[in-house]
Amino acid sequence: MDNAQLTQFVIEKIEDLKARDIVQLDVTNKSTVTDCMIVCSGNSKRHVVSIAENVITEAKQAGEAPLGVEGQDTGEWVLVDMGNVVLHVMQDDTRDFYQLEKLWG
Repeated sequence: MDNAQLTQFVIEKIEDLKARDIVQLDVTNKSTVTDCMIVCSGNSKRHVVSIAENVITEAKQAGEAPLGVEGQDTGEWVLVDMGNVVLHVMQDDTRDFYQLEKLWG
């Protein structure tokens, strides 16, 4: 998948599990690690983990296994590294505290 297809794929998978406040950030000129960051919110620790797990499972089935996953044990903030797209699934308090949209926007 190219970057646009991968971004759309991730957004569709998080929408499937009712992720809230989805923001897509183009960080092509700001990061050497990735081109796109997607930030979304879940309602609870379990919801955050479920959203991330759905992306991981669907990506593996599509032949696009994530390069890494962090934070599944706590459920406050789960990062799914898909290479050119990095997904941040966060609870509201954590999202408000770190304000990734301001940092990278």
